[in-house]
Amino acid sequence: MGVLDLFRLDGKTALVTGGGRGLGEQIAEGLAEAGANVVVCSRKLEACQKVSQRLEEMGVRSMAFRCDITNPDDITRVVEETVQHFGTIDILVNNSGATWGAKVEDMPLEAWQKVINTNVTGTFLMSQAVGKVMIAQGGGKIINIASVAGLGGVDPRVMNTIGYNTSKGAIITFTKDLAVKWGPHGITVNAIAPGFFPTKMSKVILQYAGDYIAGNTPLRRLGTGKDLKGVAVFLASEASAFVTGDTIIVDGGSHAM
Repeated sequence: MGVLDLFRLDGKTALVTGGGRGLGEQIAEGLAEAGANVVVCSRKLEACQKVSQRLEEMGVRSMAFRCDITNPDDITRVVEETVQHFGTIDILVNNSGATWGAKVEDMPLEAWQKVINTNVTGTFLMSQAVGKVMIAQGGGKIINIASVAGLGGVDPRVMNTIGYNTSKGAIITFTKDLAVKWGPHGITVNAIAPGFFPTKMSKVILQYAGDYIAGNTPLRRLGTGKDLKGVAVFLASEASAFVTGDTIIVDGGSHAM
């Protein structure tokens, strides 16, 4: 097997939550380009259907589902139908997320709970359901989407989003612990911590702080529509067979400053 073959995903099936837009869409596209069949799901079915159709035009099989990852019944349905259609789930990308901007002293409890339930509990529930499939088949790849916001404190002038930042720190620890728990089953669990990418979620922040953020990034730019693809394919493929419990930071070097 040549080194490039290690990155091929032919015959593999990937499930990407939040795959109808933004970073999830980019990752789904990258996995499909590497040969994987890709299932995309989110609360917005129409967006997922558009992505799924485009992926099929690339020559892979794809399906789209509506799924609220805080709803165990939705998760069970998506996992069962994916396995029924494809026979397996080899790769799970936990990308669905929510955020809420407010001063800490003004953060509504319901906003805090929404963010934590989506970003942390939803990741747990989807991992648990897909993990049962992976344990039964003897292996799999789980990729959690964290954030540089989960690495430490963030200037409130840039991100006044304590619920989001807390949730992404939790995802980094969740990734490490799940890697230890499920390593004996042949399941690798890793995370990607993106920096700032132009997405619907980051739109407001980038409107008032985009130039500042780019100017304080060593590469002097924001992330683009292709900057996560390679990392995602690496973590989903045999190229990362001996990598688990890790978080790969994709932020143009800003964490090094």
